[in-house]
Amino acid sequence: MLRLSKLTDYGTVVMTALARSPDEQRNAAELAEGTRIAVPTVRKLLKRLTHQGLVESTRGAHGGYRLARAPEDISMADVIAALEGPIGLTECAAHDGRCGIESECSLRGNWQIINHAIREALAGVTLAEMAGPMTDLRLRAETRRAANAPSAIDQL
Repeated sequence: MLRLSKLTDYGTVVMTALARSPDEQRNAAELAEGTRIAVPTVRKLLKRLTHQGLVESTRGAHGGYRLARAPEDISMADVIAALEGPIGLTECAAHDGRCGIESECSLRGNWQIINHAIREALAGVTLAEMAGPMTDLRLRAETRRAANAPSAIDQL
């Protein structure tokens, strides 16, 4: 089963909360209350997301956190990569030289094609879309299907 870590799942929730009011600064306690995620976890996520350049922090009595870019300019691939590291289903798809059988493996190229398709799918969904109603994403997917838009694999 392919699965994101719980921390990354929570990170997408926090980022989506920030995306719903992108011009407003919010502190960790406010975000924790609004998302029902524990304050220490929210702080840990905000620290990592700030370090990765997706969130900006302002110190002081009126400080807080907000997105570093517009929600339309942050993809789900950006968020996942910031929290998980490079997106890769297998070691060879994310990093060269880390697999002991990489040089003899006949599947490496195929895994890279699949990995590219998944990365492109995640890059095609913005934080703004995630923060909006589910119908927006569903409508976009249906429009692509109806138009027979090429898949990420077809674009290689």
